Amino acid sequence: MRDVAVIGIGITKFGELWERSFRDIGIEAGIKAIGDSGISGADIDALYIGNMSAGAFVNQEHVASLIADYVGLAQTSHVPATRIEAAGASGAVAFREAFLSIASGMHDIVVVGGAEKMTDIGDELANSVQAMAIDQEWETVFGATYASLHAMMARAHMERYGTTREQLAMVSVINHRHGALNPDAQFRREINIDTVLRSGMVADPLRVFDMCPLSDGAATVVLASADIAEKFTDKPVKIKGIGQASDTISLHDRRDITTMDATVYAAKRAYDMAGIKPEDVDFAEVYDSSTISEIMAIEDLGFFDKGKGGKAAEDEKIALGGEIPVNTSGGLKSRGHPVGATGVAQIVEIVKQLRGEADKRQVEGAKIGLAHAIGGTGGTAVVSILEAMR
Repeated sequence: MRDVAVIGIGITKFGELWERSFRDIGIEAGIKAIGDSGISGADIDALYIGNMSAGAFVNQEHVASLIADYVGLAQTSHVPATRIEAAGASGAVAFREAFLSIASGMHDIVVVGGAEKMTDIGDELANSVQAMAIDQEWETVFGATYASLHAMMARAHMERYGTTREQLAMVSVINHRHGALNPDAQFRREINIDTVLRSGMVADPLRVFDMCPLSDGAATVVLASADIAEKFTDKPVKIKGIGQASDTISLHDRRDITTMDATVYAAKRAYDMAGIKPEDVDFAEVYDSSTISEIMAIEDLGFFDKGKGGKAAEDEKIALGGEIPVNTSGGLKSRGHPVGATGVAQIVEIVKQLRGEADKRQVEGAKIGLAHAIGGTGGTAVVSILEAMR
């Protein structure tokens, strides 16, 4: 396989963007990434779009054609455009498919976008759309929700490993601290443990501030074969390793609901491809749709032993300046979670850090970064490892 690099990035602000349309935000992120990469439209060989459910959120399907049309690629070069759906991992899977298309030699330059517009419908309907990512016949039909399934994982983790309510809360505190430094984040305000613990109950033991928000937003990256990357940028970032894995869609069929095996296997494949170990990673963007999902992720990725993730949060080992900074962007919790865009937004943050362009949230000496995204409650996982080429 050929080596592949990220040569351009673009992202919109995340939040309740009621004045913006789905196509507006997608185009903004795309234009920024193409401008950052130094390529022209004629250089683009293919387009991949991560999107979970534009049909339900904004009544728009055929998303790949829509984006290709409105960025001016449908009638000029007629590029192949493909939409990828994998729930919260949609953008990450689109990134992997684009990587494979270049690594195989099929394409030289590919644009990967992710977008979601979630706030145009009411919270109740939006949450029901998100619940489509879990098992409809064996979970939602019996009243399970996305939040309640995470609550089950949290309760099991607390009982088995002694994880505390305060440790869960520290995940949110740290991510909001990081998000306050990110100009594109949905929530740019620091919070304390009491704010989390006193917030409204969603599904015991998880409260409002344990859960990520509904968000609008888009992100785009431009990939190129490494042998031509430096023709366009003096700061290419190499995709060192990438892995994807699956698990059962429903919790009741899992080997262990305190571990996401899809993450474990995706990480192993990424580490093996990159030729590194977890301790070689300098920082990470992980999927914190809830505070327990971040604690499980930092364990399943090998950063901390099983059952020690809560203590790592309590001791701020995952904060900026800590042992391994996690979610320097603010994560899903503070930056926001427009589902289809999240996996691509994680890559944008990794690239900014490796370029040394993260401003006040910059990880000192960052050389290797890891991005981790999951779909549903862990039925799909993608782990990407990136390294600065210079």
